[in-house]
Amino acid sequence: MIRENLHMVEKTIEQHAALHLPETPVKLVAVTKNHDIYAMREAIDAGAGAIGENRIQEAMEKYETLERDVEWHLIGHLQTNKVRQAVRIFDLIHSVDSEHLAIELDKAAGKADKIQKILLQVNLAREESKFGIYKEDLPSLLQKVVRLPNIQLCGLMCIAPNYDDTEACRPLFHEMYEIFKQVKEMDLKTANIKYLSMGMTHDYQIAIEEGANIVRVGTAIFGQRQY
Repeated sequence: MIRENLHMVEKTIEQHAALHLPETPVKLVAVTKNHDIYAMREAIDAGAGAIGENRIQEAMEKYETLERDVEWHLIGHLQTNKVRQAVRIFDLIHSVDSEHLAIELDKAAGKADKIQKILLQVNLAREESKFGIYKEDLPSLLQKVVRLPNIQLCGLMCIAPNYDDTEACRPLFHEMYEIFKQVKEMDLKTANIKYLSMGMTHDYQIAIEEGANIVRVGTAIFGQRQY
């Protein structure tokens, strides 16, 4: 079932991208939080090229036993005391939301002889229950992050509120894409602004229509999480 679900999601992404982002590939991150190693292997063997985890401890346990070549994406909040482990595991960290966290990542990446790729998480809806910086704080953080030698800023991430009507996400995604375009036009010397990560199982089609080129999909691939 995972194989069939994955291919259905991939087909949906292709259809929406063909209409709205014809020249931009959309990366699917298969969100494996609370799904076991066997489900992960099944998805990867069916073609999933990137997986997303929310928690460092869970990711570390899976990392040691997965035995598959795949991109690792951290999509959950990162505490500074888990930075060293995150740098060891993850190819792209979506959830950087402070100068302090960026500095700690830079230090850990330097010790690991690695350039850590990151996205800045923007809390565009200003939800108190979610992490991320407010949009008015983004320009200042951008200038600070690009000065860090072991960090490469690759774009932005946001999470929309969980509206009953997913169409309500559209204005927020549209605004986020406009911010993304503005950031791409800035002179950020060490950055490579190419990713806009937004959209999950319930709203990823709308996110693609509004400009997302990374979507984070779990339930539509793996079914409900096992807590």
